[in-house]
Amino acid sequence: MRLLKSAVREVKTVRILLRAKKWRDPVTNESTELLADDLEAAVDSYRNNLAFIFEGRTTSYGQLDEQANRFAHWALGEGLKAGDTVALFMENRPDYIAAWYGLSKIGVITALVNANVTGEALVHSLKTVEPKLIITGASQDRAMRSLEMVQIRQPVWTLGGEVGSPLDVELAAQSFERPDRSHRAHLTNADIGLYSYTSGTTGLPKAAKMSIARVRNMMRSFISPLEMGEKDRVYITLPLYHGTGGLCAVGIALYTGASILLREKFSASRFWNDCADFGVTTIVYIGELCRYLLNQPAHAKERKHKVRKGFGNGLRPEIWGKFKSRFNIPTMIEFYGSTEGNVKLMNFDGETGACGRIPPYAAKYFDHIAFVKVDPETETPLRDEDGRCIRAGRGETGEALGRIGEDMETRFEGYHDKRASEAKILRNVFEEGDAWFRTGDLMRLGDHGYIYFVDRLGDTYRWKGENVSTNEVADALAGVPGVETANVYGVPIPGTDGKAGMASITTSGYLDYKDVLDKLSSRLPKYAVPVFIREQQEASTTTTFKYRKSDLVKDGFDPERAGEKVWYFDSETGTYELVTPEAYKKIASGGVKF
Repeated sequence: MRLLKSAVREVKTVRILLRAKKWRDPVTNESTELLADDLEAAVDSYRNNLAFIFEGRTTSYGQLDEQANRFAHWALGEGLKAGDTVALFMENRPDYIAAWYGLSKIGVITALVNANVTGEALVHSLKTVEPKLIITGASQDRAMRSLEMVQIRQPVWTLGGEVGSPLDVELAAQSFERPDRSHRAHLTNADIGLYSYTSGTTGLPKAAKMSIARVRNMMRSFISPLEMGEKDRVYITLPLYHGTGGLCAVGIALYTGASILLREKFSASRFWNDCADFGVTTIVYIGELCRYLLNQPAHAKERKHKVRKGFGNGLRPEIWGKFKSRFNIPTMIEFYGSTEGNVKLMNFDGETGACGRIPPYAAKYFDHIAFVKVDPETETPLRDEDGRCIRAGRGETGEALGRIGEDMETRFEGYHDKRASEAKILRNVFEEGDAWFRTGDLMRLGDHGYIYFVDRLGDTYRWKGENVSTNEVADALAGVPGVETANVYGVPIPGTDGKAGMASITTSGYLDYKDVLDKLSSRLPKYAVPVFIREQQEASTTTTFKYRKSDLVKDGFDPERAGEKVWYFDSETGTYELVTPEAYKKIASGGVKF
């Protein structure tokens, strides 16, 4: 039986890999067939198909293309040309896709700004890419008003908002015909198509360069494993500024003539009604989304739907089987990857808990990926007597690295900030002069080539599906009156995915926690505001005055173990409350929702 199961697994994997060639082979750096060409070809094939269903309105492929053309002509009228950048700062809506699609028709680069950022992070995001103009949506007025004290030179145009010039009026006056292809004819797939932001390790968002080849590859990657076709309907509740929802999920639909049911935000209570009522066949997830659904009471439609497949990342092993069984979804394709990185993994055959697989017989095709042992204290790779990194073996944990080369699979396109790019490169890894991209993620190598995500290294942690920079949070705390020092890290909470933000602070006198929350909320996205705050008499530092974190992480939010006051953000009261022994027990048992 074991041999039969193994044989079936290998046949399925090989079949998927062979079928994937249809979608991956044409994407090369040298090719002059671009993303806009792909999408225009899709429109020509599926013009009358539904592209989007959103808030009671439908958009056909033809209508999407016409709106994209209006964006292109409007941009040309504003004097934009190939190579210029536009910042797109907007909530989920079909116009979001129409905007960057239209701009791509004339070779303009779109910077996909996180729709939740505000204040300093927003200023940094905009200044980093030096956009010629800014496009906002109806939900960005508050964030844009936070920039009133900052001189923003670029024109601001808005679709439905109050801050900026009304863009809908301008678009209505534009031609819906396709702009001449000559505007992008000189470009190749090696040119930048988009900027996507990542928190990284420097504290503020970094703009990751995404070549046209990379974008095309992301949008095609899951078509074959999910066996997508024009009769499919994809449900997207993830933000469109994220690669998973905005590129991978959008791509599997638009490349194949399928339809997208789009929501501005995820709603656990509405999820199964949407799936059943709109005929959804395919979902895209992050692990926290799946956990939210499992935590909901039984729903009358949670099994009365047509959903048969899903893809995403962060689905933890302890809920994987429960999710598939309870909601009757046979196929879940887990993957691993980052916007800027060159390490891409996929669990083709749905092995529980694995984020990817490198079959032993196909190892030579994945020799650009390696896993090396890391010192747990210094978080630097261990090296042997020759100064070379030490590979992790089967059953061991190591940091995932990607060899940097010039082809599509191995290019590290880096960030707009060259210094930030260099910080992610590890040199002389296995031989003199080689260079590898550091993912900052620890993986465990299992049997049959399966790979399991373990944890993140460095100055970021993942919470609510977002990467949170400890330095960004610490900087925000430093601006709170009464906070002297702030050491930020992530701690696990039973019953949740990722790690909740926790800050160990020292204070000067009395600290008003209402003021703390107000100040943090004005500077940070909601998911980055610390869940826990620990008050220390003095900061925990090394002899070189670097903050210690390992012992603090071990103490967690247990006030008895810490021997100090610990506060937590209570979503019911909307305030920071003291963690009493009773509150700690309730949180540790999963009795508090975060």
